[in-house]
Amino acid sequence: QVQLAESGGGLVQAGDSLRLSCAASGRTFSRYAMGWFRQAPGKERDFVAGISWNGAITVYADSVKGRFTISRDNTKNTVSLQMNSLKPEDTADYYCAADINFRSAPARWNYDYDYWGQGTQVTVSS
Repeated sequence: QVQLAESGGGLVQAGDSLRLSCAASGRTFSRYAMGWFRQAPGKERDFVAGISWNGAITVYADSVKGRFTISRDNTKNTVSLQMNSLKPEDTADYYCAADINFRSAPARWNYDYDYWGQGTQVTVSS
């Protein structure tokens, strides 16, 4: 079992930055790829970014590439999402997720992830 808890959400203005964190506990965090997803009201949960177990491989949705950076610290069991140049369309609930399966690259589909946090809300005003 893996427990995940997100933090760092809030209300910001367009162009601002925000850093989300996800703390993991339970099974061996360093073995798992991690991902960030987001879900806006009335929409499906979408992939944002993923990182391999050792941090060597990162993948991003086109909508956030160049603005968001995913990173992890396996000594602290945390994964972070640095969000710069935020836009109103980034407004959503953000979720971190753990993938306990071995893959050659971080997965982009939510059904590939096995454990989820409760989410943290990000609101970007124009």
